[in-house]
Amino acid sequence: MIIVTRLNGGLFGVNPDLVQRVESAPDTILTLIDGSKYIVEESMAEVISRITEHRALVLARARQMETERQSVHLAPVPSDDEPEGGPDDDPDPRGPHDEGRAHLRTVR
Repeated sequence: MIIVTRLNGGLFGVNPDLVQRVESAPDTILTLIDGSKYIVEESMAEVISRITEHRALVLARARQMETERQSVHLAPVPSDDEPEGGPDDDPDPRGPHDEGRAHLRTVR
């Protein structure tokens, strides 16, 4: 979301992915893809700058998450209802409620 200011001074957030057009005539008008229009105090250049910055932050966060994901490995862990001897003592350690579900933990 980007934060913009109504002409009456109130702040509100706009999803920049829904902004279809930004006009300056002389007030700055945001037109959303559903046709809604909002007049804001910020200049057209400022609104465009905020949208650009928001998208850059989203892309940077996505890259950061991708890097973090590469350093995280998943390993199986015993479930609370497994017998004391461990998974090798029971031919099917999963109960009927666990069928097809894996028990994983994050290992760094």
